[in-house]
Amino acid sequence: MRSRRLWGAGLVLVLVLLTSPVSAAPVSAAAPGDGIPPLTDGRGRTLTLRGWNLADKTHRGDAALSGITERHLRDMADRGFGFARLAVFWDDLEPRRGRYSERYLRKIERVLDWAERYRIRVVVDAHQDVYGPAFGGHRGIPEWATRTDGLPWRPHPDDWFAEYYEPGVQAAFEHLYEDADLRRAQERMWQVLAGRLGRHPAVFGYDLINEPMGKLRPGEQLPDAARRVESTQVTPMYDRLAAAVRSADPDRRHWLFVEPTPVVGEGVPTALGRVHDPAGRVVYAPHFYNTAMETGADYDPAAGWIERYEAAVVRYPRERRVPVVVGEWGPPDSSLPGMARYYADALASLGRYGSGWAGWEWCYGGGYCAVGEDGRFRPNKGRTVEPYAVAVAGVVRVASYEAGRFRLEYVASGAGVTELFVGGGRVEVSGPVVVRRGERGRVFLRAVRAGVVVRVTVVGG
Repeated sequence: MRSRRLWGAGLVLVLVLLTSPVSAAPVSAAAPGDGIPPLTDGRGRTLTLRGWNLADKTHRGDAALSGITERHLRDMADRGFGFARLAVFWDDLEPRRGRYSERYLRKIERVLDWAERYRIRVVVDAHQDVYGPAFGGHRGIPEWATRTDGLPWRPHPDDWFAEYYEPGVQAAFEHLYEDADLRRAQERMWQVLAGRLGRHPAVFGYDLINEPMGKLRPGEQLPDAARRVESTQVTPMYDRLAAAVRSADPDRRHWLFVEPTPVVGEGVPTALGRVHDPAGRVVYAPHFYNTAMETGADYDPAAGWIERYEAAVVRYPRERRVPVVVGEWGPPDSSLPGMARYYADALASLGRYGSGWAGWEWCYGGGYCAVGEDGRFRPNKGRTVEPYAVAVAGVVRVASYEAGRFRLEYVASGAGVTELFVGGGRVEVSGPVVVRRGERGRVFLRAVRAGVVVRVTVVGG
């Protein structure tokens, strides 16, 4: 992020004793005893990422990324979001083999400049849908890197995700994983991205591939196929790409985000193995979608989908000791009668195990868009705005939000700065800390010494 002077005139030492008890039911990824480590920044602060995806799939070539403007970043920041997952497309970066688009790289940097201006951390996402443009109007992996073995593909206009199971698409994924020259091309693509973007202060990490898929063998059930592909093909791919990124990235503090196949959305635990990152900074980044809701159904709490998903998704980060950030989530129709309950249940679940999330997506219109053309939140999506601890300089004991009240308790680690988003809420602080209100609903705390216990309550906001 851009360096700013946080401490100056007008500081006040606040020692307010809270009369309300601190919640004993934390919902933060930093909660003790859950076995999942928190996400941290380069200064060792515990982070919570809250934000949205930015994805322009309609413009390509010279017009690529023109659908993302400064307004996107400014509006996100104004509502308290400090995280963006930015979709970039290999077919735009390298439209011809070995020829990388300088214009596209500059356009990515322009978006990153806006993100820096508004203090938004960005994960650069190598996005693909149904492999890439060789299969209809999809985006992702270039046509020159698409090998179908002459097998067919047909569009599914009413269910585009079904196109992943077309023989030609499945063959293309098999070749991407197994062909040495395509492996090298993918590694080189990431070296170009990381080498060019790694010094930009807005870059927080790299999502190595969006929603990896693979080839089903005859008679193989989907969960079994997903586990085989994850363990034998996707994990080795991540090892290769991690090494490629680290060979080019000048800042080894950047996190690598690795995704399972989308089958995890049905409550199937991933079979990803340990990803060997030379810098040891891996984030598990599953997506949080329900098939029934994706096809138009309302949320049904009695179905137990969120409970099944949570039980499955926590296994890998507990076993591998890596933090979790959910890279995509959100329904296509947030106006249905059950959506208020859905957002309440989903946000509570995400907070129990995750260090953050990015909703799909920040755009101005209908469908998945967070806001309408008038800039107002679409139905129920404004429920994603709530106070939270952006960065904590210390060990978090409690972080909870319930019934309009946010509570944070932490043991300060030293003179580091703790940052909160409180919106317009009333803030009470207990402990020897310096407090300053910032712009866009931020509050900054600095403990006077290490080891002190700081308690914060935010009401409203």
